[in-house]
Amino acid sequence: MRLAIITTHPIQYYAPVFKLLSQSIEVMVFYTWGEEAQQKFDPGFGKTIAWDIPLLDGYPYQWVKNTAPNPGSHHFKGIVNPDLINQVKNWQPDAILVYGWAYNSHLKVIRHFKNKIPLYFRGDSTLLDGQTGFKNLLRSLALRWVYSHVDYVFYVGTNNKAYFQKYGLKNDQLFFAPHAIDNSRFAADRSQEAIEIRSGLGIKPNDRVILFAGKLEEKKSPQMLLDAFLSMGIPNAHLLFVGNGPLENSLKASAADSEKVHFLPFQNQSAMPAIYQACNIFCLPSKGPNETWGLAVNEAMAAGRPVLVSDKCGCAIDLVDSGINGEMFEAGSRSSLIQKLSLLLENKTGLSTLGNNAKTKVASWSFEIQAETILKTLKNTYAK
Repeated sequence: MRLAIITTHPIQYYAPVFKLLSQSIEVMVFYTWGEEAQQKFDPGFGKTIAWDIPLLDGYPYQWVKNTAPNPGSHHFKGIVNPDLINQVKNWQPDAILVYGWAYNSHLKVIRHFKNKIPLYFRGDSTLLDGQTGFKNLLRSLALRWVYSHVDYVFYVGTNNKAYFQKYGLKNDQLFFAPHAIDNSRFAADRSQEAIEIRSGLGIKPNDRVILFAGKLEEKKSPQMLLDAFLSMGIPNAHLLFVGNGPLENSLKASAADSEKVHFLPFQNQSAMPAIYQACNIFCLPSKGPNETWGLAVNEAMAAGRPVLVSDKCGCAIDLVDSGINGEMFEAGSRSSLIQKLSLLLENKTGLSTLGNNAKTKVASWSFEIQAETILKTLKNTYAK
């Protein structure tokens, strides 16, 4: 079995899966953003990002020349690869796995190889940002047309499965390959570093810390979290924002009079496990649109931390068991956020118990299970 994988750029949530796949079958990953994607400007963080963990080890890959005037994975015309189809043909794959269709070249690959080579697809879109009207009807027709070119889909969770079903995929075309992170890396003991992080911020050992980690942007609702925290006046509690983004200055201005609100800039991958372990509760209050999953929730849970997640996060329905490993609240509702945050802080079983439950829950959402699903599906469907 020779599997060609089409994806834009090296990502910490995909590369380990490619490495696992390459241990069982022949794999070639085609990176369509081009070699310059190794150091890319991220408009959300407002800076050039280069991950500090290896993302190209353990599997073969090819950089594909990208001729887009404005290259990037944030828009359809940002991935233009005149040579991609020929590169894939020359490698002579038995099957193709495409990550995301909403790029010029990815859609061309899907169209070109339809009915020639089995086509597998991976995406994490949901229906959580429900739209109505004529534009939505046209979008629905377009998506049904796109997915009619795909033979099989690896869906990431419940909300993602419902999305594919709405746009024409049948149950025998859908296979659950869980969204995952490197659970072991986030679970590894970084407690001494976590103590140092808290101490450096002036946080006492027995104080509780609520963490927001990610882009400080409108869709993630960091301002609502800040407003809720300030209004609650929780004794011996702190709120920590980790990240950068367009709302950074306004958040800092709003929190200027509070000694309980702290800010750290973007932290790279190697630093994040200690950041999670420095907190007591992780909160992702996103209102969307397009919070398709929220893999930071997986990371926090793997680090043994309870989570507070809005119902507009794609992961919430699958990962959050209210009162067991965290709480889910109504997106955009400050009162709902306050109520559920209060429940967590008042939980008589203790936040550490909830955190242990979170670690147990997320253990089965792993790279290994994702890779096993892909391999098993390839074996069972290729001969059809």
